[in-house]
Amino acid sequence: MAEETSASETRDNGRKVRDGLVVSTGMNKTIVVAITERVRHPRYRKTVQRTKKLYTHDEEGQAKVGDTVRVAETRPISKLKRWRLVEILERAR
Repeated sequence: MAEETSASETRDNGRKVRDGLVVSTGMNKTIVVAITERVRHPRYRKTVQRTKKLYTHDEEGQAKVGDTVRVAETRPISKLKRWRLVEILERAR
């Protein structure tokens, strides 16, 4: 029985984790993170960059514009916020 509980404690939760660049900190406890992904065009086979903006919960307000951050998917926090700040990977210069 004890072996089964330890196995469930170590399982991965399957939530998405992304790295991106902070583009806005104008809101209270919220940052906007731009995620850039490189995809191959289906017909022309050229690599194209696509950018998505994620509204992210930043409880302490520690991220600044230009920082590279890691965000994780979470439950809906507000109308647009579905991500939370995990860590700041690199500070802006």
